[in-house]
Parts: sequence; C-alpha cells; structure tokens
Amino acid sequence: MALKPFAFCTASVLALVLGSGVAHAQDAAPQAAPAQDAVGDGDASAEDIIVTGVRASIVGALNVRKENIQIVDSVVAEDVGKLPDNNVVEALQRVTGVQVTDRAGGEAGTVTIRGLSDPLTTLNGRNIFTSTGQSFALQDISANLVKQVDVYKTRSADQIETGLAGQIDVKTRRPFDFDGFAISGLVRGIYNEQADTYNPNAALLISDRWETGVGDIGLLVNGSWSRTKYRNMSTTAGALVPFATENPPAGSGLAPLERIFPGEGNVNWTPGLNAGLPTTPGSTIFSNGVEVPYYLSRDAVFSSDLYGKRERPSVNIALQWAPNSSSVYTAEVFYAGFRGETFNSLQFSFVDFWADPQSPTLYDGTNIVKSRTANDVYGFNSGDYTKNRTDSYVYALNGQWDLGDRGKIIGDVAYQTSVNKSSFIAMRTDRVADQINVDFNAGGGIPSYHFSDDSLLTDPSVWNVAQLYDNADKNEGDAFTVTLDGYYTWDEGFLRRIKGGMRFDRRTATSYTRTQSANNLGVPLSSLGEDAQFTNSDFMDGIADVPRSWTLANGYWLHDNADYVRGLYGLPTSDSLSLAKTFDIEESTMSGYLLADGQVTIFGRPLDLEGGVRYVSVVTNSKFFDRYNNSALTRGGSQSEKFLPSFTARYEIEPNLRLRFNYGETLRRPNFGDINPTYALVGDLTNLGYGSGSAGTADLKPTHSKNYDVALEWYFERNSAITVTAFRREISGLVVPLTSMEYIPNNGIVAGATDYFSITRPVNASDGVLKGVEVGLTYFPSYLPGPLKGLGFQGSLTVLDSKQNIPEQDEAGNITQTQSAFFNVSKLSYNATLAYDNGPVSARLSYIWRKGFLHNNEARLFANPIGVWYKPEDSLDFQLTLNVLDNVGITFDAVNLTKSKQQNYYKYGDAGNSQQFNLGTLQLARTFAVGARFTFK
Repeated sequence: MALKPFAFCTASVLALVLGSGVAHAQDAAPQAAPAQDAVGDGDASAEDIIVTGVRASIVGALNVRKENIQIVDSVVAEDVGKLPDNNVVEALQRVTGVQVTDRAGGEAGTVTIRGLSDPLTTLNGRNIFTSTGQSFALQDISANLVKQVDVYKTRSADQIETGLAGQIDVKTRRPFDFDGFAISGLVRGIYNEQADTYNPNAALLISDRWETGVGDIGLLVNGSWSRTKYRNMSTTAGALVPFATENPPAGSGLAPLERIFPGEGNVNWTPGLNAGLPTTPGSTIFSNGVEVPYYLSRDAVFSSDLYGKRERPSVNIALQWAPNSSSVYTAEVFYAGFRGETFNSLQFSFVDFWADPQSPTLYDGTNIVKSRTANDVYGFNSGDYTKNRTDSYVYALNGQWDLGDRGKIIGDVAYQTSVNKSSFIAMRTDRVADQINVDFNAGGGIPSYHFSDDSLLTDPSVWNVAQLYDNADKNEGDAFTVTLDGYYTWDEGFLRRIKGGMRFDRRTATSYTRTQSANNLGVPLSSLGEDAQFTNSDFMDGIADVPRSWTLANGYWLHDNADYVRGLYGLPTSDSLSLAKTFDIEESTMSGYLLADGQVTIFGRPLDLEGGVRYVSVVTNSKFFDRYNNSALTRGGSQSEKFLPSFTARYEIEPNLRLRFNYGETLRRPNFGDINPTYALVGDLTNLGYGSGSAGTADLKPTHSKNYDVALEWYFERNSAITVTAFRREISGLVVPLTSMEYIPNNGIVAGATDYFSITRPVNASDGVLKGVEVGLTYFPSYLPGPLKGLGFQGSLTVLDSKQNIPEQDEAGNITQTQSAFFNVSKLSYNATLAYDNGPVSARLSYIWRKGFLHNNEARLFANPIGVWYKPEDSLDFQLTLNVLDNVGITFDAVNLTKSKQQNYYKYGDAGNSQQFNLGTLQLARTFAVGARFTFK
C-alpha cells in the first residue's frame, strides 16, 4: 500500500517555511524552573529559600506542573543519582493519578495512569519499546540513570499520538547539565527478607566539558548494575465446579458426591457463566434429563514457591558539541538490559471426591463447600524453570539551531533495537495420595490443607516422573525514526508562537517460538539421582497452614541437563531444535502537526491558549505463520489515517491561582501479538472435554479516545500547592476478549489431547467511559521553628469510575453485550508522604493505598464468577539520608514495612466475595537497603 502524500507534504512545508518543529514535545514547552527556585511567588528572588534533599525533589516536581501549559506531574531527582526509588515504576507510584500493581519479586512491575495501562513511553522524548511490544518495560530503567520523569496527563498536537493513558517521558542527564567536571556514584546492599538474600546495586556517572577551538564539547558516561535474588510464596484455592450431593436422584447417573462434568455440548452445565452457577441451597442442574441438586466446591488446592534472580545492566553515553552560541549537537547511546531466571516449585493437588467420599462442611446459607476430606487424590509437583534475556539499544543524533532570539529548529534521527529471548522447561512428578484434608478458607482468605502423611511429600521414591514441557521464544523489534520540528515566537499581540513539524517512523517486529511436550516417563524421581531433586523448606511459615516442603524435579538441573532430559523422553534435542517464525510485521507511520499559542488579557489577567491538529497515517504489512499447519503463510495489511485535534487554555485567576482546560484526542494501536491470528493452545488438563487457547485478530483497528481535563491549582505558599483535576475519557473501539468454541484437529497436543478448544481472541467490541477526580497537596510550611523546620507533606487522592462493554458469544454464535468496569482500575487510591529536610538529615515516610479492583476475567472453564478481583493493596516505605560530608551521604531504605499481602478472589456483579470465593494469597517481600552516595561537581 502506498502512503498518501498529504501528511509528508504538509509537515515538510511547515517545517521549512515556518522553521517549525521540535523533536521532543517537551523541548518547546514552557520549561520548569530549577528545583531550587521556590514556587508561589513567581521568579526566584534574593529572599527565596534554596531547598535541597528530598524537599528539592518534591518542589522540583511542583515547578514542572506550574510552568507547563499541559497537565504534567513529575518525579525529579534531587541530585545526580538521587531519584528517590529503585526503578522508574516505583518512583511513579507517588505521582497523583498513578497506580501500580504486580508487586511480586520485591518490586512494582506495572504502572497505570488514571486506570489505563497503555502509557506512551519515551526516553528524552523519543518513543521506546521492548522487543515486539508497543511500550517499554519501565522497571528495566535504573533510577540511577534518571534526571526526571514527566507524566503527561493531557496531550498536545506536538506529542506522539499513541497511548490513551498519557505519556511517561524519562529524561537522562547530559554533559551540558554541568558546568564542568562531575563525578557521582552509589553503592547499595539490599536485603530481601523473604528470600534471605543480600543484593548489590551500583552506579557511576562521570561527566566533563571543555572549551576548545571548535566550541564547547561535553562527554557523559553513566552506568548502573543491580542484581536481585527473590522468593515469591503463594497458596491458592482452585476454581469452583459442581458435585452431586450425598443423595443424587435416581436416573441422574451420578454417584454420591461425584463431580459433574459439563458433558458433550455442555448438556449438564455451562462453564464460564458471568456470575457462575447459583449458590442458593438446593439449586439444581440437569444430568440425563433429571434435576440434580449440587454442591459447589474447589477442584484443587496448590502452592507455588518461586525462586528468582534478575540482573539489570544499563548504560547511558552522551556526547554534546556546541560550535557556537546558537547551535547544539547531541549524540546519545542508551542501553538497558535484563537477565532473569526463575525456578517455580509448584505443589498441586486435585481435591475431587475420588474414593469413599465424606460429607463436606458448607458455608451457612449456601451450597458452597468450605472444608472437606478427599481420599485417593491425584496430585503433581512441577519443577518449572524459565530463563529470559532482554537487550535494548537506542542510538540517537540530535541537532538544535536557534533562529535568532525567537525560534528554533530541531532535527532528530534515532535507531533502536530490542531483543527478548526466553526458554522454559518443566518436569512434572505425580502420585495418588491416601487422603487430603482441606479448609478452603481457614481465615483471611487463606486456605489450609494437609495430607494424611505430609512426610511423603519429601520422599522422591513415591513420586512418578510424568510430563515434560519444553518451550522457547524469541521476539525482536527495531525502529528508525526521523523528526524535524521547530517554532517561532512573538512577545506581543495575540499570537505568541507557531509550531509545527513532521515525524517518520519505520517499525519492524518479528516473533519466533517452539513447543514440545511428552507424557509419562514412568520411573520414580529417585531414579534420576540426587542432583535431579529439589526440596524446599519453611514455605509460608507463620502465614498459611499448609505443607512447608515437598520434593520435585530440580529446575536448575533441568536447564543444565536439558538435552539429557529430552533424550529420556525421546524428544528432539538441541541439535535438531529450531524456532518457528509466528509473525513478521512492518509498520510505517507518517505524522505532521501544526499548533499555535496565543495570549489575551481578561479582567487584567492572562489567558494562555494553545490549539493544534496532528495528522497521522499508519501502514501495516504483516506475515503470519501457522505453526499448527506446516507454517502456512497468511499475509495481512491495513492502512489508517486520522486527524487528532487538541486545545488547551490556562487562565491565571490570581497570581497564585490557575485554571486549566484541555481537550485532546489520542490513539491506542493494537499490540503486534494481538493481530497474529495463529493459535496458542493448551490441552484438556482438567477433564472438561475441551482445551483452551488464544489467538489474535488480524483486522483489529486502533482504539480512539476523546479526552477532557479541567484543573484548578492554588500555589498558596512558597513550595506549597493544592491541585484539583477532573477528567473524562470517551473511548471507542476498546480491545476486549471474546471467547468461542472452535474445532482444531491435528493440533499436535500431547498432554490433554483434544480437537475442541475454547479460544479467546481480542476484538474491537467495546466502547467505554473513564472519569474521575484527582486531588494533590504539597505543603512545606515556612513558619515551623528549630528542628521542625524542613518538615513537609505531599499527598494525593484519586477517585475513578469506569464502564465498558464486554461481548459474549453463546454456542449458537450469538453475541450479546454486558457491562463491566475497566480492568485494573481502583475506584479510590491515595498516597501520603511525610518529608523532612533539615541540615544533614533528609527523610521520607510514605504510605500508598488503592482500593480493590477487577484485574481480569478468567477463562470460561469453571463454575465460579469469571471476574478475578484483587483486594486493596498498600505499602509503607521509609527512606533516610544522612549527609556525613557535603558531598557524601549514607542512605537507609525500607520497603513494605507492614509486610503486605497480595490477594484475589472471584466476583461478578453481586455474585462472589473475598471469603467464600477466595482465590490466591501472595506474600510480598519486605526489603531493607543500606548504601552510600557521593557527588563532586
């Protein structure tokens, strides 16, 4: 498909005639005052207070918001290497409107802005991504490399159009940030209490600049390395399925307390009903045409003891040259790496009523089983080892040329590449245990279970070597991007600035995979030798009443002896293994924009206006390879174009009171994996009569959002402010999952072989509305005496409400719409930070809390409500810095002081709750860190 020439011609003419454009939207935006300039009285004066330490970080962020015409909240490093957290995601969790989740492994892993999880991620204004994804794994950016992180809640025409949630721009340091030579470093030791490990973290920055005969030259090298060994311990009560009661009616074909399977065509019951099967005592389902009363009970209980290690090397190199006072050239290289390995020790037991069943104990007023004893129960342990590696590079060259005193042209060329490789190998061992006693909620949503002889769990001779799973993936992406931008300004009259530019981006993404599996080996685990065995200990001691240890295949041994293990099962070894390509995608984006700034006076006060439009054209060409059909090739392609208007008004009601309004339109492009129509299948592992799987949808369209924001900001005292922001997102074409039954023969599935699968695909089947209010407060009182001087508070409160349409498909193929909240949206969240800076002491105590939220809908395989809800989450953290010298500080950090847990449960509408429908409990790690920083400049 040929690109339409309109966007290119328009942007080029604007860039050349107006001298317009800015490679990074932030370069042309009004710049924030330095952190040491006080907020509240306009420009800094001789009487302004110079602030340092954690206070400087908080006040610097407040300045960014005040001086920018957009609504921007920030995290600012108080000094070199002093972003106040371990990684970018953790630093953002105290920003108004930002929520984080997925805290496993001793750190936060996922960030949402106002409940939306797709922020545009940029590095120094350049779009960055990880492998084939549309965004970058921000937790892979070390906080040691960062100068500032800006969270844009609103958008203007000069910003890249993607990301409904907003934009997160990470800024690194450059040599011209310093007057001359600078060196800074840090070393930290972090103790992970749950894993009982000590973990190093180190960083070093060296920068210098020189006056030469060809102008000023500066060079900066900033490197960081960290390693973390962690342990995740969780225990889970499984999904709910129906069982006959003690006296099933004649003709039903059911024995007492027998599990009732769906049967062919779901003649007995339909899995995956939104609210699950009814829980009223005496509720019935049909079996062989007879109404049968049933109990609802869990099909399994299981525990996961995961041992992980991750390393993050990262480097930023910047070379700057200013040949004269009107031009600056910057060459940069950024590298972020990730090395991860996990060994998951899984202990799983089915608790179906197998032999000689005993009557269960029910929750009062329900047909839900709370506790029971099961005999001759099948269970398995699984040693799962995963290894992955990511290497991401960004190479960039930027030039800025002044147009006298009033304008600037900026050109930027960037190339980036990102590769992720992962491998997975798992060996199951199984047995039939004499008896298990289970209480599915022994208190606080945590199950309790024990076998009649728990000691056999650690005897390798009773465990039979069963299935083997062996998978690998490789995902790689690159992008070549050119931007040309510029602006011209005036001091008087209505028109104050005209700005325009163009951007061309060519993106490629390729994905490879392989899978193989084998059934029962039929020998005891003890026959493989001691090195092949692993026994854990002290599992969830003091947290859950469950077995503390069990023996299974050693994941580390599996990885190190993979070919030997494959040979035992008769599977191909590495000599003949290869990855099969699943998709190959090329996407070209051409965009151009024009915007103008104006100013008028109303009632003697300035009203700043900004309006613009961005045009974007995207052409996608794709190749998909069906690995279940001899890699049959399917070609795809799409072209879309859109005009995206934006408008912002900022009115200064009083010198310290401002009102803002913003309207803008943004897009969310489909993830490349979401448009890949080839299958990923899982066999019938729970005897439902069919397996499950997923596939993409080749003709997915971009999601479009109309965004409204109104903010009132009162900078009531130096270094203090209250901000209130109301917002609304009207989103069309939301991508949501749609599940349907499909017949897929000759699929090669070994474990749980079947030809029928419940397949979930993403579809543009939903419109949604997200609305809410944010309140932020920063207060550093100036009147406190003596040792209390330097005490301050920062906090925020976010209230959200959301709804979206979710499609459902019945067996006849009919689609109906239901309504649901957005996933991962907490209706209420807040954070509160007490900060202190006085003399050599700098400290921060912060508390973060978010209300429970809908995390995802479970696969439609069982009889419980499909919604998986998370309980409220919180974290109490403390930081202390003692400056023993002017340039040297000792630091202490503590994270998750209250030893919070992450828990979830089943719920849909009024059906379900955290007590009778409890699901999993994950103990989050508490960490303590001691370190030292130095800075000389």
